[in-house]
Amino acid sequence: MNESEIEKAVDEFEAARERGEHFPNAWADRLSIDDAYRIQLGLIRRRCSKTRQRRIGWKVGLTARAIQQQFGFDEPVFGCLLERGKVESGHRFTYADLIRPGFENELCVELSRDVSPGASFADVASAVSAIHPALEIIETRGDFVGQIALALADNAQQFAFVLGPPVPVAKAGELSKRVAHVRLNDVEVDEGRGDAVLGHPFNSVSWLATKLAEFGEKLRAGEFIMTGSFTRQFPISAGDRVETEFEGIGKVSTSFG
Repeated sequence: MNESEIEKAVDEFEAARERGEHFPNAWADRLSIDDAYRIQLGLIRRRCSKTRQRRIGWKVGLTARAIQQQFGFDEPVFGCLLERGKVESGHRFTYADLIRPGFENELCVELSRDVSPGASFADVASAVSAIHPALEIIETRGDFVGQIALALADNAQQFAFVLGPPVPVAKAGELSKRVAHVRLNDVEVDEGRGDAVLGHPFNSVSWLATKLAEFGEKLRAGEFIMTGSFTRQFPISAGDRVETEFEGIGKVSTSFG
């Protein structure tokens, strides 16, 4: 698709979203993955200009093998993080406001400098100023498995992200060996290690820097990066309480009333 075709598609996706149709039927099975990303970025720019929201970072999804198997897709994906979606640990969501919600267990990094395409592991490590234990809150707004291009155009399921207290990189230790313990309603339901995220969460950042360059975007100082889940994705029910502890880094929690 050329630029004018992308703009027309953004118009149609925006109009559909206003009608409550997040995966427009008219676009089913029509989009390449690259065009889906271009539509996503166009929609986010529109949303920010019209609502005074601000894009403050990025998410990387489908990094863990467990999630790739869960959704039948064998490469990472990206989405945008908006300022309005950033909440602190302990936040209580109103369940009725969410569309088939779920959560993932991740580390979120803050960048103190830009990260260029092709960045090495060392480049990423030197650019990260702090690491947060985090939860991504997602919405299943359509057929993610059957229409993944539409899901990417719709910002890759992103709804919000919950951050625990930051830890300096020097105190975080070897992230690939850190274990996340996932508790749902006070019962431990899963655990996962940092090496599930492309071998190391910093590899996720490197992948993202290179991928974004294909679309004229860049990782910049001050941005937040949700690096990908240590475990599979979990659905959420009304009344659920979630707490995930990342060994050596800290805890993050949220609930749904």
